[in-house]
Amino acid sequence: MQPGWLKQYFHQHGDQCGHHLDEERAADPASEGSPGDVSRRDFVKTSLAAGVAAGAAAGAVVAQTTRAQAQGANPMGRDWWPSPWGANDVRGANNRITPAKVLEAAKLIKTGKLYALSQVLEVGIPLFGARHVSVTIPGGPTGGPFGEHKLMYNDEMFSGEIGQIGSQFDGLGHIAATVGDTIRYYNGLTQAQVGGSYGLQKLGMENIQPFFTRGILVDVLALKGGDRLPINYIITPDDVTQALRRQNTAEPREGDFVCFRTGHSKLWKTNNDEYNKGCPGPSNRVANWLVEKKIAVVGADTWPVEAVPGENANRPFECHVIWITMNGIFINENLNLEELARDKVYEFAWSFNPLRLKGATGSPGNSVAIA
Repeated sequence: MQPGWLKQYFHQHGDQCGHHLDEERAADPASEGSPGDVSRRDFVKTSLAAGVAAGAAAGAVVAQTTRAQAQGANPMGRDWWPSPWGANDVRGANNRITPAKVLEAAKLIKTGKLYALSQVLEVGIPLFGARHVSVTIPGGPTGGPFGEHKLMYNDEMFSGEIGQIGSQFDGLGHIAATVGDTIRYYNGLTQAQVGGSYGLQKLGMENIQPFFTRGILVDVLALKGGDRLPINYIITPDDVTQALRRQNTAEPREGDFVCFRTGHSKLWKTNNDEYNKGCPGPSNRVANWLVEKKIAVVGADTWPVEAVPGENANRPFECHVIWITMNGIFINENLNLEELARDKVYEFAWSFNPLRLKGATGSPGNSVAIA
């Protein structure tokens, strides 16, 4: 971990709720807690949503310019709105899933074998910070009997951040960055336009249509060797090029789903602390290369689909801003890519049907490869 990174950006948690750590910290202010768990919720409040590196970037500007000039500073280097699909667009790269793209993907199906890429959503999985998951069957059975046959039924009661746990699919309302004094989301939408206590007013998952497109696996672990890539290994453009060449896989095309295998998923439910501590992932240069390729979705067998702590300690989760906020590219996290890699399935049809939950920041669902 980079020195001071967690302390600067994150509130530490233990177990699933971790409130006891707050009490310990109050009793011992010098305690920094364990680096095993971090809270993306606090990160969104204090880092990205409050400005990815805005303090560092704007602070330098303030020292050299007037306040009026600082208000216009964009820590990402440029404004990203309006989007290529117009100032009113709320679908982002989902627009790239055209009928022609669907037909192209269908031609990749040769054997009909299905690969479920999502992890099982259950108690005991690695969770980011204070997020939680719980499924309860009230009553057991919940209701009945009905009729002469005495029919009985069960219902489940779910509790958790439904769009941001497990193999989650990040939507366009999940991440923002601050430009000057204004929080900006995809297509330049402001916090006032997007935010809502009972669901997002704009950029909710109800806007997103099903995905069916070409998928490619970039098996960086197979290229580099070993059991898994080390935490904070930065996947470079050269790594990607070499992996694709080794696999004899064509480069990403517009509308594709691109996923990276690092081996990090081998820690899933076996060492959650290590899983949450950090992870390998693509560099910012790879993130921008994927933007140039106009892909629709990027995924990996890690929780943020980018390296943590990352290339720059002052710009954590910058790829999230590059992909989601600036370019409307979706992120599919915490995937299990081991079976795909074992069978050397590097190109496939890929399907994902987001739950059309109004105002949601993301979606649960099963990411599926069809070979």
